[in-house]
Amino acid sequence: MNATRVSYGIQLPIQSQSTLYAEPWEAGAGPDDLVATARAADRAGFSYVASCDHVAIPRRLAPAMSTAWYDPVATLAYLAAATERVRLLSHVAVVGLRHPLLTAKQYATLDHLSGGRLLLGVGAGHVEEEFTALGVDFRHRGAVLDETIDALRAALGPEEFPEHHGKLYDFEGLGQLPRPAQERVPVWVGGSSPAAVRRAALKGDGWLPQGDPRDRLPQQIARIRRLREDAAIQGPFVYGAIAEPLYIGTPAWHVGRRTLTGSPEQLAESLRAYRAMGVDQIQVRFRSRGRSELIDQIAAFGADVGPHL
Repeated sequence: MNATRVSYGIQLPIQSQSTLYAEPWEAGAGPDDLVATARAADRAGFSYVASCDHVAIPRRLAPAMSTAWYDPVATLAYLAAATERVRLLSHVAVVGLRHPLLTAKQYATLDHLSGGRLLLGVGAGHVEEEFTALGVDFRHRGAVLDETIDALRAALGPEEFPEHHGKLYDFEGLGQLPRPAQERVPVWVGGSSPAAVRRAALKGDGWLPQGDPRDRLPQQIARIRRLREDAAIQGPFVYGAIAEPLYIGTPAWHVGRRTLTGSPEQLAESLRAYRAMGVDQIQVRFRSRGRSELIDQIAAFGADVGPHL
């Protein structure tokens, strides 16, 4: 990654509506609002737009998580046709829930149709009922993900007839076209547990943290670097961060005590601290009361904050 600049992307609203971060207006929003937001990010120079992955939410978790989780492949494909340059990130796809050939077929097609804009973010998952309903071993989901990443590396590679021989999956002599447009689809590994950080270091092209505060990031980044050095793994690696909620300007409403507010220069100065830690890309989220306010925030960030990162 660029040694002096940090890129920025956005987890899209509407497509996932956990009470931890969804704004009230998202409950009544629809496809037009999603497209408008993605196009605004595209125009504003955002590196990527991201979509989450849950198949089904159990009743016990629905009050907190909600059951509004759009399918990431369908969502990102829909938005690929509505945008021009912004990359398309699954943050994160719980790829262990599906056979890797099925996952490869979906995401290879997405990459092919979008002209090589896919970023494949993967994670182990945390909702046991999803795994049980789909017949996947929840207790050993880490091991499942480890092999799934290996199988996906093969299935998303350049070969029309990919080959993988593992404990869980075994395939060869099965052709899949179209191939991805990218020679190597970037795989970013999500999660902040010790196992997830190790997986990112040894199997990923990047790391997507989950909830790490600023003061914890340096030690996590240092651990990844050490693991990669010890394993003699070379090549580019993208260190990510999720920034605090943002609101550019002086809000006329209560945006929450954790939200960073102020002038573009003040916000840029605060966010540059991530670069000093070794972060390559930050994921941002804006507080908003509706689509127009969100789009205004995205545009202001792209015009007045982004150039100073």
